[in-house]
Amino acid sequence: MKIIAVIPARYASTRFPAKLMQDLGGKTVISRTYEAAVKTELFDDVFVVTDSDIIFKEITDNGGKAIMSIKEHESGSDRIAEAVENLDVDIVVNVQGDEPFINKEPLADVLEVFKSDAAREIDLASLMIEIKNWEDIENPNNVKVIVDQKQFALYFSRSVIPYPRDKEAGAKYYKHIGIYAFRKHALMDFYKLPMQSLEATEKLEQLRYLEYGKKIRMVETTHVGIGIDTPEDLEKARKMLN
Repeated sequence: MKIIAVIPARYASTRFPAKLMQDLGGKTVISRTYEAAVKTELFDDVFVVTDSDIIFKEITDNGGKAIMSIKEHESGSDRIAEAVENLDVDIVVNVQGDEPFINKEPLADVLEVFKSDAAREIDLASLMIEIKNWEDIENPNNVKVIVDQKQFALYFSRSVIPYPRDKEAGAKYYKHIGIYAFRKHALMDFYKLPMQSLEATEKLEQLRYLEYGKKIRMVETTHVGIGIDTPEDLEKARKMLN
């Protein structure tokens, strides 16, 4: 299998504009993320996909590979699909551009499910982590996922799922971590299929895959990435790097 990593990188950000171009120990956040993805040695190639001339130049001037988006896109999957449409690849991994401290182990675990998928029933794979604090469970910014016995996703929601009518039943709650590995054909199907009501209601692109019958294999992890969403997060990242 040919496996590549794609890092969608927008210059504009609602909470922290130009965050990917901020300095992090002498290099920009996006350069650190790109280098970290390469250093995992899990991928045959790594690309940054961007709508920004500034980010494109930052990556290519430092010896990296970047692809300019041609169209405006509503989701990361759409941006990645456009970029890889004409590339000869089997598996495409979406790496978050604002997570410069990439952990190799959970990425390797996600890729492993494809290597053992002889029946090719997995369209995409992603990560989840158990959450126990009720405030975290109720927080709509934490996307929850429920799975079947084979760890395939049944549904994703910002709401509390499952609803705890019986709190003694022993249900576990899992937070979805937005790292995806796609079979290319599933990604291209997503790109061509229109948004349906569940995705539009919850504003969760992964629901489009489920609505069209794609199978998402979830992998449990104990590792939570460190994303840079605010100036405060950037300061924490700088301290960690030091």
